[in-house]
Formats: sequence, C-alpha cells, structure tokens
Amino acid sequence: MKIGIIGAGNIGGNLTRRLAALGHDVSVANSRGPGTLAELAAETGATAVPVEQAARDAEVVVVAVPQRSVPDLPAGVLDGAAPGAVVVDTGNYYPQRDGRIAPIEDGTTESRWVADQLGRPVVKAFNGIYAQHLLDAGRPAGAPDRRALPVAGDDAAAKQVVIDLLDELGFDGVDAGDLDGSWRQQPGTPVYGATADADGVRRLLAQASPERTAEWRA
Repeated sequence: MKIGIIGAGNIGGNLTRRLAALGHDVSVANSRGPGTLAELAAETGATAVPVEQAARDAEVVVVAVPQRSVPDLPAGVLDGAAPGAVVVDTGNYYPQRDGRIAPIEDGTTESRWVADQLGRPVVKAFNGIYAQHLLDAGRPAGAPDRRALPVAGDDAAAKQVVIDLLDELGFDGVDAGDLDGSWRQQPGTPVYGATADADGVRRLLAQASPERTAEWRA
C-alpha cells in the first residue's frame, strides 16, 4: 500500500519505521524539508519528500503534526492522494502547546476540527499510544497480551482500512464510533494512554465523559 506521512516526530517517525518495515511504500514529510529526513529515509527505506508531495497517489495519508500546525499545511496538501484515500489524524489538542483553539474549547471534537481544516473526512487513530509502543508493543493476533486501540470516524470502510493496518502493526482495532463521538478517546479520558485489550478499550470508552477537564482546557 502507498502511504504518505505528514509529520516525522515521535508518532510519525515511528509509523514510518513500522509501516516501511512491513513492506508498504512510505513517503514522509515534515515542515523543515526532505533534507532533514535523510537519516530516517536511509534507516527505513521510506522516501523523504516535500510536504506538498506527501499525499501524492497515497491510499492512506497520516497527518501527525501538532494541532496548531494543521491550518498551516499547504492548501490542497491532500489533493494528489489516490481516489478514496483514507486520511488518519493522530493528533491531540494540548492547549499548553497549541494555544487556545476556540471551536475545540467550545465542544467540537479535536478530529472534527482537523477534518474541517483539511476539508476532508478523517479517521482518528494512534492518538493515545506512546510512540515507543508502536515499535515494541505489537503482538501477534490472538496473543493474550495484545493491546487494542480505538478508531473513530464517519466512514465504516475507512475505519476498516485503519483497523487492518493496526492488525499488521500488532494491535487490535476497536471501532469507537463516529467522529463527533471521538471525544471518548481525547486526552483526559479513561482510554487515553491506557493499555487494554479490545473488551477493556470498549469499557473505557463507555466510561468517558464529554466534559473536558480543567487540565485539558486553555
């Protein structure tokens, strides 16, 4: 599968490592230009490209940049993606880092806001796992200690693409509902950062409150 990754920080970098190792055709970009990604490209076999080219012909595009940086992505950054491409938002809103984003403070879910900025539907995934765990916590299907991760979005087929990728990476994917319900996996909720199997993730999602706690408000 051709996969474009926008953002080469902790999550984007480790997804580049894992997905390239699994045999996917990975392009990776950051805000500083492909020359700064030469070491990651040499390590993984991924192709470092300008941000404007990251989505070109990609069947999956992973957006792994801070929330504050999403509006600064080039206009039409996703226009070159393959028809029906799945766009994955891995981000979280951290007011201490991102500043105040009024629609999120007023109740719009983080990934709905990202979708609005991009002008494309997104699937929320990978937002509540430590980057290191992408490298070392994957387990074979059926393993008793296999971890599960929630996946939220409005399109069932798009969510299944992401769930299938999670399976390749060694995790179970749990359908967490639509994007407007993805507050259940935002920072400050029981499932955020939790280590649990699929049944455990479902229980934690059910325990979530829509009220953003003071710790996670601007």
